Amino acid sequence: MQSFDVIILGAGAAGLMCALTAAKRGRRVLVLDHADKPGAKILIAGGGRCNFTNLECAPERFLSENPHFAKSALSRYTQFDFLEMVTRHRIPYHEKKLGQLFCDDTALRILRMLLDECHDGAVDIRLSHRISDVARGDAFRVVTDKGVFEAPALVVATGGPSIPKMGATGFAYDLARRFGLPVVTPRPALVPLTVAEDDLTLMRPLSGVSADATAACGRTAFRENILFTHRGLSGPAILQISSYWRPGEAITLDIAPGTDAAAHLIGRKQARPKAELKTVLAELLPTRLAQALAEQRLPQGAMATLTDKALRAAGDQLNRWQVVPSGTEGFAKAEVTAGGIDTRALSSRTMEAREVPGLFVIGEAVDVTGWLGGYNFQWAWSSGWVAGQAV
Repeated sequence: MQSFDVIILGAGAAGLMCALTAAKRGRRVLVLDHADKPGAKILIAGGGRCNFTNLECAPERFLSENPHFAKSALSRYTQFDFLEMVTRHRIPYHEKKLGQLFCDDTALRILRMLLDECHDGAVDIRLSHRISDVARGDAFRVVTDKGVFEAPALVVATGGPSIPKMGATGFAYDLARRFGLPVVTPRPALVPLTVAEDDLTLMRPLSGVSADATAACGRTAFRENILFTHRGLSGPAILQISSYWRPGEAITLDIAPGTDAAAHLIGRKQARPKAELKTVLAELLPTRLAQALAEQRLPQGAMATLTDKALRAAGDQLNRWQVVPSGTEGFAKAEVTAGGIDTRALSSRTMEAREVPGLFVIGEAVDVTGWLGGYNFQWAWSSGWVAGQAV
């Protein structure tokens, strides 16, 4: 039996942040992970450059069944606090768009920074340790295939089941239920959507085509690119709206955002009466998309032959294209997991379980999910920091 002040399960973004924070306070910290390397998701994030936070991070850009929960952590450890650490370690970075901050060179710089901070605090990181049991008596007791460890504080930072090929599992939920913590049903988030055969007939030949668009579901809408795939829809706007979408709901696509498409088409009928509709559509849309819509969904012929009513209907198709997704591409393609351990069972100030003193849950394992663009990393940093201040 080896004893520590804090045991952290998971050597990802949240776990390492919690470890270095607790170590700075003089805690003897052990980090356990079943993987053979730390920070796997950090290394693949942002195409290998790690979109590590967002300048516009705000609580309303996070989803949870308990929507105010994230406010405390996000306000106490902000994007600017993490940016100070990045600057102190002299990691070059840039803003790509919409407040998204990326490393100039490689995500490895962020991981090395976290590991260096852990090293400075004498954090004990043990990899390739498979956990067979976790129990609580006078202290938490963690049994692994390479030893038994105990500590008065246990932090669960094992994430959710998104991207299972990286070793992601639902371990956190099983552990939570063992200690009586409720779990909001996990579901894939920031994930491509699939469509039924009727829509797929149009979309499959467009695989690889990208277009500026607004994707809306209910009162929520995002304007960025959408991407047609061989299974349906992807791209930033689709990934964003997927977190809000529920099975059976429609999403509305405006593929001519900022333009009254009907008025444009009627105007072009006067200016270009001999032009084919698909030619005029190509003024607003990528050529392949314009051609596919004209051939499969819209009236044929020269502009002069089309009635204003037909052109208004065509414009409505561009500005209010209704699609009912058949599903998502699942956890395998989801960037994060929505749902998770119910935040109503946790303290928003410390991330500690209200009914299980000494048990903390942070990061993606919790029912807090951010927008695309660095928000989920910021939740990892913020939730990890506040737990590290409390253990």
